[in-house]
Amino acid sequence: MLGSDAPEKRKSAPNSRISLTMGPLLFNWPTERRCDFYARLADEAPIDTVHVGEVVCSKRLPFYLDSIAETVDRLQRGGKTVVLSTLALITLPRERQYTVDIIHNGEYEVEVNDIAALAHLAKEQAFRVGPYVNVYSGGAFRVLAGLGASSVCLPPELPIDTVEALATLARSLSVGCEVWSFGRVPLAVSGRCYHARVHKLTKDACQFVCSRDSDGLDVDTVDGRGFLAINGVQAMSNTYCNTVGDADRLRIAGVTALRLSPHSCDMIAVSKTFRDLLDGKLDSEEALRRTGEICGEVSFSNGFLFGGSGSEMVRRPQVR
Repeated sequence: MLGSDAPEKRKSAPNSRISLTMGPLLFNWPTERRCDFYARLADEAPIDTVHVGEVVCSKRLPFYLDSIAETVDRLQRGGKTVVLSTLALITLPRERQYTVDIIHNGEYEVEVNDIAALAHLAKEQAFRVGPYVNVYSGGAFRVLAGLGASSVCLPPELPIDTVEALATLARSLSVGCEVWSFGRVPLAVSGRCYHARVHKLTKDACQFVCSRDSDGLDVDTVDGRGFLAINGVQAMSNTYCNTVGDADRLRIAGVTALRLSPHSCDMIAVSKTFRDLLDGKLDSEEALRRTGEICGEVSFSNGFLFGGSGSEMVRRPQVR
């Protein structure tokens, strides 16, 4: 796709500065809007690493595949590190081939989101591990590090004690440790398309109805309470994860990067708020207030880290 031979890259030890990552776009945005979003990221956002590629549904790829090379070039000219992300569920031969093309791109590091992609890595090829891979234990972390993982974005449902243990292990292995920090949380990926079913369509003839909902389609309980969101074949949280108020705790835990997930709110402003908080220009209360203003009528949560349920927003004293 962008080259032919698989790269060999050395792992670099994580540094003490927490970096910001913009994860891959999970929603089905029009190509022009998608390109404009990445152009703004390149020029305006204090983001260190940007992930590009389709993670949710391979049927969306033809709409913007031709623009990926230009997007990558624009991001690099803006000083961003570019990572190519693979699908979270590989089920078809064409999806397997797409994954192989990404892994053998010849220039850019890849993020593995389906463990099946590991079979296509070249010997000693460095890669990143995405949040769709179930890295729940030190054993799993060690295996992936031994295979060449340079960084692991932990599954978003892990509690803070587990994050601390895995971040400590990551540091001993000179592997980056990333935490999902903003946006609807990916919960499951299915072989069926929820969006198509809602509109009485089949997955094969979905008419790309997921493009009607730029941040996913809200799903309520029978009594009208927010429950989940659907995004094509993906189930997501109804709330937006937001750990901007917990950055001190995550820094102390040894986390090396925070991942922001693209949504239709002003992600440039969101990224600047996170960066200002990490750089000590804002306190946690002000950072939370700003993200609330940016996102409007959105419910935030950090319950997977600190609460009894993932949908909770637990306010904690700021750590110094």
